[in-house]
Amino acid sequence: MSPRHPSADRTPNQVDVARLAGVSTQTVSRVVSGQQNVRPETARRVLAAVEELGYRVHAAAASLASGRTRILGVIVVSTDRYSTAALGVGIQQAAAEHRYTVTTAAVADHASTDAFVEAFDRLERQGAEGIILGVPVELVSPAMRLRSERTPSTRTERTSIDADAPLIVDQHAIARLAVEHLLDLGHKTVWHVPGDDYWLETLQRREAWEQVLTERGITPPPLIPGDWTPESGYRAGRTIAAIPEATAVFVSSDEMAFGLMRALHEAGRSVPDDISVVSVDDIALAGFASPALTTVRQPFEEMGRAAALRLISQLEGADLSDAVGDVHPDLIVRASTAPPRA
Repeated sequence: MSPRHPSADRTPNQVDVARLAGVSTQTVSRVVSGQQNVRPETARRVLAAVEELGYRVHAAAASLASGRTRILGVIVVSTDRYSTAALGVGIQQAAAEHRYTVTTAAVADHASTDAFVEAFDRLERQGAEGIILGVPVELVSPAMRLRSERTPSTRTERTSIDADAPLIVDQHAIARLAVEHLLDLGHKTVWHVPGDDYWLETLQRREAWEQVLTERGITPPPLIPGDWTPESGYRAGRTIAAIPEATAVFVSSDEMAFGLMRALHEAGRSVPDDISVVSVDDIALAGFASPALTTVRQPFEEMGRAAALRLISQLEGADLSDAVGDVHPDLIVRASTAPPRA
């Protein structure tokens, strides 16, 4: 006689799953809590029974049974930038594939190290087994190092203090691609709108911009301030529009570039006929700007995925990091750049 299904007016439980799969309730508990000491064929039978019965795992009960929460914590800077959202997508996808959930702690822009320490502690109290630092700033303090030693952690991108992060995106290479593209088109110099100095990538891109110009025998022009927001790009665009000799500008994010091009349009300066614009990120809207934006693509989702896989590898004692390798930035040439007018 085949195993009986529970009546329609009763929620299925572990006993029902065990009966249908032909295993013990202890085996069901091990499978649904993510423990690895179950034969693959047995685990498949249990999961098939879970699906057939519509059994829903109670997270708190599973945690008590396994001694694990299967929660990944993520610390990010509180911002509406596209990069933060895209990193989160990659982290969530990798976590879901390996039956982890994600909880996030946001830290204010320009926050002190103490704020990051407090965020780390908050995620630990919420049961995070490991923590991903999705922040573009140096975190050098004894308190932070102590926490990263007691709780597995990794970064979404390698920095000068963390050579062990899973994925490196060379910010110097990003700036070099952008600036060399404009110079190779024939522009005599390239102006630059950086992001916020608080961010490491801002400093690294600015260094490369200056280096490329110096290598070509060009004295870098003054920086035009930016802070990642479209509003700061708009202000920078008004400044650029008032500089008659400016024919090319490297903007450190697509979002700032949108604001900058709006200001140039309002000032009667054409892109790219009067001023060529290159930016960074290649967000979804970049190809639909008017004109379509030349930009250097960053692999945000891949960075988030790589960080999650690295952390899960540490927690599971299995190497999952081969699924993602280092990714090199790509220059996507569109309609916002052209040779300068004769």
